This record gives sequence, C-alpha cells and structure tokens, in this order.
Amino acid sequence: MITLIVIVVLLALLGWMSLFIVPQQKAVIIERLGKFNRVTGAGLRVKIPLIEVIAARVDLRTRQEEFAIDAKTRDNVTVTMAIAAQYRVSTAPGATPQQSGIYRSYYMLANPVSQMRSYLIDALRSSVPQYTLDEVFDKKDAIASDVNRTVSDLMVDYGYDVVSTLITSIDLPADVEQSMNRINSAQREKEAAQSLAEAERIKVVTEARARAEAMEQAGRGIAAQRKAIADGISESLAVIKSSGVSAAEANQLFIFTQWTDMMSEFARNGRQATVVLPSDFSQTASMFEQMLVAQKTEDEAEFVIVEEEA
Repeated sequence: MITLIVIVVLLALLGWMSLFIVPQQKAVIIERLGKFNRVTGAGLRVKIPLIEVIAARVDLRTRQEEFAIDAKTRDNVTVTMAIAAQYRVSTAPGATPQQSGIYRSYYMLANPVSQMRSYLIDALRSSVPQYTLDEVFDKKDAIASDVNRTVSDLMVDYGYDVVSTLITSIDLPADVEQSMNRINSAQREKEAAQSLAEAERIKVVTEARARAEAMEQAGRGIAAQRKAIADGISESLAVIKSSGVSAAEANQLFIFTQWTDMMSEFARNGRQATVVLPSDFSQTASMFEQMLVAQKTEDEAEFVIVEEEA
C-alpha cells in the first residue's frame, strides 16, 4: 500500500512537471538534454519531465530603452541627445526553428539591449557631424529615422526588430544656449524694427498720397469755382449790356456791385480786419462817383503810358 501511494505521488508529480502554461504575448524555448528542441506559443503545453526543460521565457511585447549620448555637430558644438529606442523580439518563423527570430534573440547575443545601444550610439555619432546645430534641431526626426533604419538592418540578424528611434530632447552647453538666445532675440528685434519701419513708410506714403489727392480735388474745386464766377460775370455783363448800358459803364457798375457785396459781407460777420472807406465824407459825390473817377484816372494813366512807349 505504501509503495502504491509512493508510485501515485510520483506519477502525479511527474504529470505536474510535464504540464506548463505559456501566457499571451510570451514564447517558451524548450531544450531537451541541453539542446534546443522547439519553441512553444501561448496556451497549455506539455514537456517531458527531467528530460526537457524550459530554457527561456521570451517576452514578445514592444519594449523601450532610454539613454543619452554626446555628439558634435558640423560647426563644432557638442550636444547631449536623449534617445528612446523601441524594439521587440522578431516573430518571423524562418525556414527552420534555428532561423526564427525567437531562437536568434536568445542564442546569438548575451546582452542584446547593450549591443543595440552600441549600434545606436555609433550610428548617431556618425550622422550628427554631417549637420550644423540649427540643422540638427530642424532635422532631428530625419536623423532619427536614418539611424533607426541603419540599426534595424543590423539587429534583425540577431532576432530583434527596432520599431522606432526617437530623439526626445537636445541639450546644449549653457554658454551656447545663452548665445543662441541672444542671437534669436537680436533677430526678432531686427524683424520688429523692419516691420515698424515698413509700417511707418506705408503710413507716410498713404498720408502723402491722401494730401496729394486732397490738393488735387481742392484745385479742381477752385478751378470750378472760378469758372462759375467767370461764367456768372459774363452772364451779368451780357444782361447789363442788353439794357442799353455801354461796356465801360457796365464794368464800372459791376465793380461797384462787387464793392457793395464785400461791404455787406463785412457787416454780416465782422471778422475782417480791413475795410475800404471814402477818402472824404464831406464830399457830396457818392462812393460810386469816386470809383468812376478812380477808374477813369487809371484808364488815362494807362493811355499816357502807351503813348510814351509808342
């Protein structure tokens, strides 16, 4: 009875040792007597107790490795770059089990993450010196893409897929950063000054153009006004002449009318500082008669001048 119990216990133990569960997104490498035998996927699996052992449990999920490197740009500025590399074990089956990504990821490199980091550092330090400091900031995504492609081609032989390589930050020496800030500040001030100057130029040009247009319109208005006055005078003289008055008398009457209009305007607003009055109020002659005498004297003087010239 004791022997039977021992046998049953041993069989149960061996049965328990032969069964194992592989979780989702995991793979298990089985070795038989120390030699690779097979790779099993997720689910309930069986192995031969004591003869077959689980050599490794491989995680198939994407992982991330972060590190920092120093590199020198083409214009001799040393920058510190923070790198984030995302990678995973390749699930490519291969022609044979020994050519699968899971097999190579376990058996070919003792420290695959360290090897991948070395490849990334070497690729970055070879790529960054091709660019100036400004280009490194502008093209960091392109640099990361080129480095990722280079390292991915190398790591695939070891059973790893490099999903992406990211340059998460670029740090500069303190003095270089201060110099760049001053340069950027000076550039912004220059652009602001140019913008202000351009705005002032546009303002001046616009104002000058507006003044020119206003003067042009004012000139047209004055010309139209003078033309209207001339037309009115011509019509007035024509009406006066039609009444039988001579041309000389009509002109004299028109001059007197203009004078009376001026005096009326002066009386209405009173803001003028000059007024024409008779030379002698004791004279019985009217202002009109004085104006006629003045006009006659002026005409005679012009006649004498003409004769002397002749």
